[in-house]
Amino acid sequence: MAHNAPLEAVTHRTAQAADALVLGVLATQVFLDTYAPAGIRATVAREVLNTFSTSALQQALADPAVHIEMAELQQHALGFVHTVRGATQALVSKHAPGAVQAEVLRLYVQEPLTGRGIGKTLLQAGEAAARRQGATVVWLTPWVHNQRALRFYAAQGYQDLGPTLFCFEGETHENRVLFKALAA
Repeated sequence: MAHNAPLEAVTHRTAQAADALVLGVLATQVFLDTYAPAGIRATVAREVLNTFSTSALQQALADPAVHIEMAELQQHALGFVHTVRGATQALVSKHAPGAVQAEVLRLYVQEPLTGRGIGKTLLQAGEAAARRQGATVVWLTPWVHNQRALRFYAAQGYQDLGPTLFCFEGETHENRVLFKALAA
């Protein structure tokens, strides 16, 4: 149903605490599609269960610095953008001293629906939410091996500032710090 529907039928709304379960399952699906294409190890399984648990997402949704915007079609979640006002990154601070920062922590769209404009409209919604919360710049850290994401963000006006590391359970993964100034 959702895979063939026109983009105009997709709606956006701000996520609420009651959405935590659906967001967690959607995030798990997208995370595993992206970061575990060769299979699931115990470290990845624990990271997913901790990061995307219903309670962890309810806690995030209760934080006034967090905004999560969902894309839906006929009450089915297709993707979301998760922004955090005030999250800072050293490379961004160096590049834009004095800027008020917000992080695009996650932009997730179900794999069969990528390339249809849902990610672009969600990213725009996340940037608008950050701007409303007073941010003058946004940044994010996609995985260095996610070439499709790196190309997507470049096409949306994000500048690559350099490497950063994502670490969990003794594993270290290189990401890129991408940055964009928000128009007033």
